[in-house]
Amino acid sequence: MTAEPSDETLMQAYATGDARAFEQLYARHRGPLFRFVLRNLPVRAQAEEVFQETWMRVVAARARYRVEAKFSTWLYRIALNLVIDHGRRQRPEQNGEAVELALEQAADGEERRPDHALSDFEQRRRLQRALAELPDDQRIALLLRLEQELSLEEIGELTGAGRETVKSRLRYAMDKLRARLSP
Repeated sequence: MTAEPSDETLMQAYATGDARAFEQLYARHRGPLFRFVLRNLPVRAQAEEVFQETWMRVVAARARYRVEAKFSTWLYRIALNLVIDHGRRQRPEQNGEAVELALEQAADGEERRPDHALSDFEQRRRLQRALAELPDDQRIALLLRLEQELSLEEIGELTGAGRETVKSRLRYAMDKLRARLSP
């Protein structure tokens, strides 16, 4: 049983022309990266555009890539910069995909009732709205910590903030979410 190559090793292999190394990197990071971008740009078309642009920048920078940090930190820094550059100040309403998903889940489970599916959907909707109301720096830190499982130091490196600042952002974000979501 051989260990999987690290992301950094794969990126270096890709820089020398190994297309399969890029395929592995993409397979490892596409889901989490897209979720991160989608949570910060809730209009799916905008998220898809930023997601694709992130990967295009990875491709364009392959020859200049140097292992100075974790590959994931470098990747998320590119995505975060693009999210910020997108200039998103308005937070449009979510499209109907989550409603369709909730109804599909209700139809799949015999013991699941549509009112439960709608309740689950409403909880997700409340969470999404609460996340959208957080200041950008708090939301980004929270998503990087919870969804990408980055350390405080990695989040700080990505966002340009110190460890204690990251801790404060996370604490304030959690306090605001608790207050917003409490019954």
